[in-house]
Amino acid sequence: MAEPALKPANTQADSSPVLSLRGIQKNFGGVTAIENFSLDLHAGEIVALVGDNGAGKSTLVKIISGVHPPSEGVMELSGEAVRFADASVARERGIEVVYQDLALADQQPVYMNMFLGREPVRGPLRVLDRRGMIEATEKLVRELDVRIPSVRATIRNLSGGQRQGVAIARATHWATKLILLDEPTAALGVAETAKVEELVASLRARNIAVLIISHSLDQVFRLSDRICVLRRGRQIGVRRTNDTDKNEIIGMITGLIESEPA
Repeated sequence: MAEPALKPANTQADSSPVLSLRGIQKNFGGVTAIENFSLDLHAGEIVALVGDNGAGKSTLVKIISGVHPPSEGVMELSGEAVRFADASVARERGIEVVYQDLALADQQPVYMNMFLGREPVRGPLRVLDRRGMIEATEKLVRELDVRIPSVRATIRNLSGGQRQGVAIARATHWATKLILLDEPTAALGVAETAKVEELVASLRARNIAVLIISHSLDQVFRLSDRICVLRRGRQIGVRRTNDTDKNEIIGMITGLIESEPA
């Protein structure tokens, strides 16, 4: 697949970070899943998190999104120290996650999925505001160019790429700070992957910070501004994408290149 020109120069690198992680550690009993991890994420920036299976990538996403509390370390959101009691608190603070399984309700239409768990109501009888949900969903899918037959279409009738587009659109609708993407194109074909990558790249213009987990280094180099490498729970290094290459990143992932100061 030809590499599309998706990645403009990032202009947010010198701004205050949306999310700052300092000395994050996560222990499960006697097992250390994440060890002394530090990273800043900026608005309008896409950072890729890479590493082999078991490196700790998904654990780190769950810490940021409030699923797991860190055992040690400090997490700051827009300069304020935070410690989320659960995932709902992280969502209230503007952090959204798109998992591999998408967490969509297959039997419901697109517009209901967009507001799943946050359905607006109107009037004294508090009936669902379906018209408002439909209008808001139509506006967002137009803005993001999510190509679906209709916002009234049932999720189960959409393709894998269309479903992923809906999941990312939902995250975009609710996120004010950060979107976490866990292997967003793992089960997609070439054409659907290209469309989802365009959608992810468009998040820069919405001034949202993005952290993406991907097993595809081709995708990582197309999309990201910086690349953070994890190996066995340890942070090996962070590289600006334009200043590194696949050989260096593979060496960091596999252990041919040891950790060094950022």
